[in-house]
Amino acid sequence: MQEELKILVQAQYPLIYLVTSEEERAEQAIYSIAQRQQPQRRLYVWTVTHGIVEYGQGRSVTQHNTVSPEAAIEWIIRQKEPGIFILKDLHPFIDAPATTRSLRDAIASFKGTQKNIILMSPVQQVPIELEKEVVVLDFPLPNMSDLNKVLDSHLGQQNARRLTTEAREKLLRAALGLTRDEAQKVYRKAQVTKRQLTEKEVDIVLSEKKQLIRRNGILEYIEEDETIEAVGGLEELKKWLTQRSDAFTEKAREYGLPQPKGMLILGVPGCGKSLIAKTTSKLWGLPILRLDMGRVYDGSMVGRSEANLRNALKTAESISPAILFIDELDKSFAGSSGSGDSDGGTSSRIFGSFLTWMQEKKSPVFVMATANRVERLPGEFLRKGRFDEIFFVDLPTSQERQDIFTIHLNKRRKDISRFDLEQLSKMSDGFSGAEIEQAIVAAMYEAFAQDREFTQLDIIAALKATLPLSRTMQEQVTALRDWARQRARPAAASVAEYQRMEF
Repeated sequence: MQEELKILVQAQYPLIYLVTSEEERAEQAIYSIAQRQQPQRRLYVWTVTHGIVEYGQGRSVTQHNTVSPEAAIEWIIRQKEPGIFILKDLHPFIDAPATTRSLRDAIASFKGTQKNIILMSPVQQVPIELEKEVVVLDFPLPNMSDLNKVLDSHLGQQNARRLTTEAREKLLRAALGLTRDEAQKVYRKAQVTKRQLTEKEVDIVLSEKKQLIRRNGILEYIEEDETIEAVGGLEELKKWLTQRSDAFTEKAREYGLPQPKGMLILGVPGCGKSLIAKTTSKLWGLPILRLDMGRVYDGSMVGRSEANLRNALKTAESISPAILFIDELDKSFAGSSGSGDSDGGTSSRIFGSFLTWMQEKKSPVFVMATANRVERLPGEFLRKGRFDEIFFVDLPTSQERQDIFTIHLNKRRKDISRFDLEQLSKMSDGFSGAEIEQAIVAAMYEAFAQDREFTQLDIIAALKATLPLSRTMQEQVTALRDWARQRARPAAASVAEYQRMEF
């Protein structure tokens, strides 16, 4: 971005809009560009509180009567020497007719001169009168190299012991997505809290990212204590995920591996799709963010929904590497193909924007989506290249049901030797993992009401009283299985082996 900004300054682009909340770091970058110009450019900064001040000279040399935007722009027009003029937080005034007209007058007067106006603001707001004249740039957040300098500075001030290469990388990756000031503060917080700064303090650094997500309002930071071992069965899917647990490290980049894009998990409701997505966060050591499409849609203003999605994706990219979790993708984009009459085409535009982002994103954001109704998904989602892999999660096999009973019984009782897992597995044929868990809960309620310990018979009675989804929605489950047999990879190892033998 700095190279792009340098080129725009040299090419005498009169109006540049720099979107950033890091004023100090952006000013330093612009000053460095100004000093390298031939001839050198003087750098001036305007704020509504102090008017125009030359950069680095202090407030004592404030140009008189330049507090109002119009007066400041008029002063800039009168200057004969080459210069770069930063106008901070002009967005509340930019729609005023006098301000817009003053900027257009300045643009016209800059022809053949070496002067540039840079509008610096965390909010992008360009009036229609200036759309053809302005170039918009996003000032990037600190990269690993920038954060490394912050970390070195902090360690030097604290006389802390040297970090191992792995510990340093974990701390730096945890801070990606924070501004330089935020990184400095959270490193100090870790030092004050634990009186040290090692890889063990990564959780403290990640807590700052949670604040960033809460401020966004559309993304939700999910904290999951369960490990991937809490998921019964699905060995093929677990193996795939385990192989990619270090896919976002520098070691993987040096090896030449591309960063994984994402995966789509199709399957019967209640079979662990959402749980496997959440526990992947623990396995990979990455934050997981849930994108709530219901919060994206906003009918209060034209274009607001699209802006909400852009902001959410931008936030996800800023804290990457991260996992972006979209639950029930089939419901989120079900109306994208024919909603023009009902919502003015908003769903179609949202869908198109999301597809474009998935195709073109360079940031390490792994998209993890789940879906129950494959026939509702637009075909564009299912073509090769959108996701690295499409997995199908079927109803659990006999052995997987035993594993699921073991997991849920162990959560509730220390000794489960009194239970016949093989019999329970036979009695729960056709049940999903969620239905098995609820049968155990129902058995516990029954026994609790009678003031006794729950038994094998209580669970069997609860299973017999439950009509599983595989029977109530038999046609839908059969259709999903038929579709997935040729188009998706089975998540269970036993099914995968069977299909390979059959092939």
